Amino acid sequence: MSTNIPGNLKYTKEHEWALVEGDTVTVGITDFAQSALGDIVFLEVPEVGSELKNGSTFGVVESIKSVSDLYAPVSGEVIARNTDLEGSPERINQDAYGSWLIKVKVKDKNDLANLLTAEQYQEFCNTSH
Repeated sequence: MSTNIPGNLKYTKEHEWALVEGDTVTVGITDFAQSALGDIVFLEVPEVGSELKNGSTFGVVESIKSVSDLYAPVSGEVIARNTDLEGSPERINQDAYGSWLIKVKVKDKNDLANLLTAEQYQEFCNTSH
């Protein structure tokens, strides 16, 4: 299965993408994930100021087909949330990489070492499904 996997992003095995800019990480779900979910109808993300723990759930994305947990790619504090998606979660289906969910101020930069490169994520998608 060929999907759109930008090379400038990092990825998780739970199909989140992460754009690393200094100590800020912007988080969204991948094109692979939105394609597998189908039409997204609801999104729940934490409030600004919430503390996330690397690998723990931080929200939910719901589609016509299923409900999926969202997993934090890093530990840190939520410093922004994409309020545009609250009323229009289907934007994720239209542009998975342009529709970020939250921005996190990274607590421990070592978390970044556990993220996958685009090549590793492509390989993961090819072998896990």
